Amino acid sequence: MISRLSSAPRLQIHADAEAMIQAAAAAFVARAQAAMDAHGRFSVALAGGGTPKPLYELLATAPLRDAVDWLRVDVFFGDERCVPPDSPRSNYRMANEALLSKLPIPAANVHRLHGEVDPARAALAYEQLLRAAFRREQPRFDLILLGIGDNGHTASLFPGCACLRESERLVCAQYVESQHEWRLTFTRPLINAAAAVWLLADGAGKAGILADVFGGAYQPDVWPIQYVAPHGGDYEWWLDRAAAAQLPDA
Repeated sequence: MISRLSSAPRLQIHADAEAMIQAAAAAFVARAQAAMDAHGRFSVALAGGGTPKPLYELLATAPLRDAVDWLRVDVFFGDERCVPPDSPRSNYRMANEALLSKLPIPAANVHRLHGEVDPARAALAYEQLLRAAFRREQPRFDLILLGIGDNGHTASLFPGCACLRESERLVCAQYVESQHEWRLTFTRPLINAAAAVWLLADGAGKAGILADVFGGAYQPDVWPIQYVAPHGGDYEWWLDRAAAAQLPDA
């Protein structure tokens, strides 16, 4: 299979969305345990959007909920809209309602992006929090979850945005003209430093964009997901058959 991505992902293709989510949930638990065995804790950055929500809901139910030592899990967020945490558009609110509020996880282990304050200040504060939490200049997440939009954006890295060219900052604030709103997002240096990056996508509506991103020209300013290339980390696309339908040899 030929990919024009800067780093070819390993494809995890399942019969339907339910099967994909079940497999991803089991793999999430295994990765959490492996990280804890290796260095005592598990750090994960959650994604917003419709596809991860069923994953969160499944992880919040037995037996998977009880298979993770949530006291040793540190939860972060890869991006956020600049809205209050109780807004229906908040990624934190979705994750909290679907997962976090149902877990025995200490509040101190959950680190949300503060979308309700000045965007530039919120981005800087989160960057400082990350460096303090990981005790290093370049944090290395055990797992970062991503989605993909119809325009090829991932996290809140949108086509043509200035944050795509950021090479030093970990977190960026930007006004997204197409969305008419400010957003906070991980930058590509932070994403690509992760030990594992998973892209979750399902449904026939994602088939065309995934085919363009995977097999089309390398145009990362047009398809920001093409910038994802974990350095020495695992890169996996978790897909259902409908989303993978137009990938070569899938």
